[in-house]
Amino acid sequence: MRRRDALKAGAAIGGLATAGCLGVFETESVWRNAPLVDDRPDAVYVPAGREGMGTYGSARAGRYAVALQYTFPHRFWTVSTRSTNKVEVGEKDSLHLMATIWDAETGFVLPVEPRLELRRDGSIAASRTLWTMLSQRMGFHYGDNLQLDDEGTYVAEIRLLPMDADAVGELAGQFQSAETVEMEFEYDTDDIYDLEYDQIDESRRGDRGAVPLMRHGGGTGDGSDDAVAEPIPTVPAPEDLPGQLLGTATSGDAAFAAALVPAGSRFGDEQYLLVSPRTPYNRIPLPLMGLSATVTQGGGGEPVFEDSLSSAVDGRVGIHYGATVPDLQQGDSVTISIDTPPQASRHDGYETAFFEMPPVELTLGE
Repeated sequence: MRRRDALKAGAAIGGLATAGCLGVFETESVWRNAPLVDDRPDAVYVPAGREGMGTYGSARAGRYAVALQYTFPHRFWTVSTRSTNKVEVGEKDSLHLMATIWDAETGFVLPVEPRLELRRDGSIAASRTLWTMLSQRMGFHYGDNLQLDDEGTYVAEIRLLPMDADAVGELAGQFQSAETVEMEFEYDTDDIYDLEYDQIDESRRGDRGAVPLMRHGGGTGDGSDDAVAEPIPTVPAPEDLPGQLLGTATSGDAAFAAALVPAGSRFGDEQYLLVSPRTPYNRIPLPLMGLSATVTQGGGGEPVFEDSLSSAVDGRVGIHYGATVPDLQQGDSVTISIDTPPQASRHDGYETAFFEMPPVELTLGE
C-alpha cells in the first residue's frame, strides 16, 4: 500500500513521541493540528517541531537565481505593522511551496516581489504573489500554502519584479528590471508524505533559542554557463562587516550590528552608516523594516544627522539599511529608531518576536 493510501485509509498516528522523527502519520493531525507552544515568550523561541523540505529545482535569469522548494502545508502569521493574523492550513491545501531568491554570483538572498503562476497541461492551476517569510529552517524566503488538485507535471513561472532596495557596491545597477524564470516539476503526494517531521522534546519547547537552518541547495555546480552560487541565507558576523564596527545591540529580540564605512568606499564618496539587523541565533537578515538614525556629537547638542535609512543589498554584506552621514568622531552617538518592525510573515518561533522595538544607541569608541 502506498503511503498516501495508508493515510487516506485512516492510519493512526499512535502515541506521538516528544522527540524524534515521525514516520507514517495521520494527515489531519500533523497538517491542521501541529503542536504549538502554549506559553510563548515575546521573543524568538524553540518551536514544537521541525519539518523536512524537498527541492523541485532551480533556475537562473540574469543575475537572479531561484530555487523552488516544498514542505507540508502549515500555519503561518502575516504581519500588518505591529499585529499578526494567523493563517491556518486550509482543508484542501496540498503543500507549502517556497522560493529562495538570491544573487547568482555572490549568493546573497534578495528582497524582491515574486509572482507565481502554476500551469498544468496549459491551464492555470494557481496564481498569486508569494508572501515574504521568516522561518527558522528556511531563513528569509517566499512562500504560501497551495491547493493542487492533481498529481503530475506542473510548470512554475515566477516573475521577479525590480528590486526596491538599493543595489550597492558590486551590485550597483543590478536587479533594476523584471525577470521571469520557469521550472518544470513533478507533483506527487508521496513526496510530501515522505518528508520527515521531528518533534522537539517538550522540555525545550518555548525556550529562547532556535533550531538550525537547513542547508540551502540551488547551485548547479556543474561548471555550465547556468551554474549558480549556493544561496547564503545569513548575514556576516558583526566583526566581519566592512569599516569600523560601531557596536551591537538588541531590540525586540532582534540583534543589530552597525558599522561606519569610510568615505571613498564601494558604498559611495561619503562616510556610510551601515546597519545590519538580524535574528539573534541564526543571523537571518530582517527585511521590510523602516529604520531611521540620529547622529549627535559627543557632549550632546543638536543632531548633525537625522534621517531615514534606505533598504540596501551589498554583494558582501547582503540585506542591510544605510545612509551617508557626516564624519563621526570618538564619543559621537548614533541612535537607531525602529519605525516599522519587520513586515515579513512568520513561521513558528518568530511570530511573537520583533514587534516592541525601542531605539538602540551606540557610541563611537565605546
